[in-house]
Amino acid sequence: MTRTREKNIDEEAIEAIVGVLDGWSGKLTWEMFIDAIEKRTRRRYTRQALHRYERIHLAFVTRKRAVGGGPAENADVNMAPELKMALEQVERLTGENQRLKAEQHRLLEQFARWAYNANSRNLTKEFLDTPMPKVDRERTDLTKLKLTRGG
Repeated sequence: MTRTREKNIDEEAIEAIVGVLDGWSGKLTWEMFIDAIEKRTRRRYTRQALHRYERIHLAFVTRKRAVGGGPAENADVNMAPELKMALEQVERLTGENQRLKAEQHRLLEQFARWAYNANSRNLTKEFLDTPMPKVDRERTDLTKLKLTRGG
């Protein structure tokens, strides 16, 4: 049976995928994670495709470390639905917070590496802070274009 290739993973897909991890509780494996992504996004990606994106890989490792691979802690069936929903939201936000802290740490390390490399090349802070050139996104005036072409 041939499988069709899924849509490429873009920033929007990455946000949805790490969002799945933010709310994860209980045992976490790549296969379970891929199944959850498919339920949420209706797309099935391979472990290799997901692992290729650093944000996804880092979020997976961070969440796996946080849940410890065990069963869900709050599996009490006699719990009030409002309390259960509130606990799930707290778990999701805690997971998101852990993931964002890990991403921030990685970005700070990257910034320190870039700062060192820029300094070793004698690039000044003023040079690095130079604003990017503005892009002219206005429509091309056809009369000006004809005048410049001589027609």
